[in-house]
Amino acid sequence: MAKGSFFSLFRKNKNDDAKSSADTAVQEQESQAQPEQQPEQQPEPQPELEAEQPLPEEPSMAEVAAPDAAEICAQVTAESRADAAPQVEETQSKPSLWKRLTAGLRKTSSAIGDGLWGIFKDKKIDDELFEDLETQLLTADIGVPTTLKIVEQLTEQASRKQLQDASALYELLQQNMTDILTPVAQPLTIPAEQKGPFVILMVGVNGVGKTTTIGKLAQQFKREGKSVMLAAGDTFRAAAVEQLQVWGQRNDIPVVAQHTGADSASVIFDAVEAAKARGVDVLIADTAGRLQNKAHLMDELKKVVRVMRKLDDTAPHEVMLTLDAGTGQNAISQAKLFTEAVGVSGITLTKLDGTAKGGVIFAIADQFNIPIRYIGVGEGIDDLRPFVAKEFVGALFQRELSETETS
Repeated sequence: MAKGSFFSLFRKNKNDDAKSSADTAVQEQESQAQPEQQPEQQPEPQPELEAEQPLPEEPSMAEVAAPDAAEICAQVTAESRADAAPQVEETQSKPSLWKRLTAGLRKTSSAIGDGLWGIFKDKKIDDELFEDLETQLLTADIGVPTTLKIVEQLTEQASRKQLQDASALYELLQQNMTDILTPVAQPLTIPAEQKGPFVILMVGVNGVGKTTTIGKLAQQFKREGKSVMLAAGDTFRAAAVEQLQVWGQRNDIPVVAQHTGADSASVIFDAVEAAKARGVDVLIADTAGRLQNKAHLMDELKKVVRVMRKLDDTAPHEVMLTLDAGTGQNAISQAKLFTEAVGVSGITLTKLDGTAKGGVIFAIADQFNIPIRYIGVGEGIDDLRPFVAKEFVGALFQRELSETETS
């Protein structure tokens, strides 16, 4: 076919009609061949999977049985496609990342930003305005204590400054909400003088996205040049172990795992021991999801911490609680009980892109003063973002700010 195409082009000055028909035939046959080759020529994920297989000396640490690997192959491919985009966007401009943040917070922005702008726009400052403000904040899952605090503070400011213009009060509201979040906007940092592995213990209830968060964190740490190891401590769910092993295979990260139903504390003990022996920089340990109101399950978590400290009395160096923003005010009770059980030192708030209840972040910050390390605003690796208070509030009010500028 290539020869036919070549001679058609060669004779184009002699016979234009022959050229046209030959070129058309080439294009038709090339388009017919294209779909057959497409599945084997994925742009990014497939080469990564082939290039980043576990090292030969690690088979016991990241072992996946053949049937299990086959079952989850399609799932891995789907995740790989989602992850490939953020890897490309890493080199893109900041406005692109900003647009992704505002898009991820669109539902919460509708509940907070849009609703609040409707209250303040072209309104006079009176009791009715503050009542409407209180209702809107409660609707956005900011919670009663934090809502009352915001309204009382704004009322006092309006009186003290003798404000008449509701738009000025609107700007004060944004600043007050930023002030609530600023003290807890503390990124997770690994001390340069850290001796031995920096151990992160992931805790939370079922379904909040712990295992996925672990995989994203592991890849981000590896990008920073750190060596990483994973511990599959969620031994109650075979799928959780398999998912973690797949993350390890894709990113050439060793995974310490045992059979389903094994003692979680034993798995994590082995992982800490292995990480120390190999000089690993970061060890991220998964744990089984547990209901915060089940005392015996919380006791098992305490056991994991005790076992860790037999090898390193400073471990875990971070107890990261993963919360699903979609649970709204239920996240408050989760934060309370996990903090009482194991002393939570950092929070990751996931699934903000799928809910209008993201206002719960203000209640969490106000009531617990626990550092918020990351927020999840999408499926990609880079959609797990370090939490920045001013950026977050700006994204919530972005649409309204644009509207005021054009009005």
